[in-house]
Amino acid sequence: MGGETKHVKGAVLSAADSESIRLAGRIVRTGGLVAFPTETVYGLGCDAMNADAAAKVFEAKQRPQFDPLIVHIADPKQLTVVIESLPVLGQRLIDAFWPGPLTLVLPKQPAIPDLVTAGLSTVAVRMPNHPVAQALIREAGTPIAAPSANPFGYVSPTTAQHVADGLGSKIDLILDGGPCPVGVESTIVSLAGPQPELLRPGSITIEQLCAVIGSIRRSSSVNEKPIAPGQLSRHYATRTPLTILASVGARPILSDDERAGLLIHSQTGDTDDRFTVVEVLSPTGDLREAARCLFAALRKLDSLGLDRIYVEPCKEEGLGVAIMDRLRRCAAP
Repeated sequence: MGGETKHVKGAVLSAADSESIRLAGRIVRTGGLVAFPTETVYGLGCDAMNADAAAKVFEAKQRPQFDPLIVHIADPKQLTVVIESLPVLGQRLIDAFWPGPLTLVLPKQPAIPDLVTAGLSTVAVRMPNHPVAQALIREAGTPIAAPSANPFGYVSPTTAQHVADGLGSKIDLILDGGPCPVGVESTIVSLAGPQPELLRPGSITIEQLCAVIGSIRRSSSVNEKPIAPGQLSRHYATRTPLTILASVGARPILSDDERAGLLIHSQTGDTDDRFTVVEVLSPTGDLREAARCLFAALRKLDSLGLDRIYVEPCKEEGLGVAIMDRLRRCAAP
């Protein structure tokens, strides 16, 4: 079909169509924006080596320029154009978890625009484990810088429809690759300091990381000058106020006219008709299913015009750490 294929700005195209991938790659190469699925959430991608394209990402999302982007690669060989050096611990993590939902923060190559890294001397980089993401990066012929494909601070998108609802015609193309299988953003580890540091929890747990590289320091949960995405106190947030309940089974006192939603992690035997709606993340209490459904459930509750959303906590073990991290930032004032 050649290089003159036309498309409607903000169109949603099936990622199963090879022509859609070719078109998306061409858009990225020429400085445009493409939303695409990864195993975690949908990303809003641009050529990571193009500062003007990166500026379009910040503008489309209304993202503050002090919040760095993650650079995505399709092959570890691409690291040479992104980072200056790879420590031994970094190679161990790559061998264990790439491709996959692990982002590493490392000293950056000067060719990476300062806008992509928020002026930092480090860059966040990962190799996604999703065939559409990998195909797009290869077709574009360049590493792709991509935050989540949603307005800044709002609940992250896990379907192409979520992207269309939030950004629509602000971007050039949306590749529909179906729902994201993990559902929460990547684990982020910094290897730029004297010891490894966990900057953001994700589906790769701290226990898994420690099994590969030994001890790892946890960063403070809030960082208003982030060195990686997802460190702001309020993030992943619904427009409807959200309150985390004190414990599983706890229920709030509701006023007679309060329209409230309840989000619970597993199915309980009883129902509570005081709530306008009750969303269950996983009938069996499976944390992976809960994480996969979390953002979609929050978006659904947020669309109902409720006065408040109440959420049961889950155990902060394994993937539960990442789930509670997202919920606390959603609930922050």
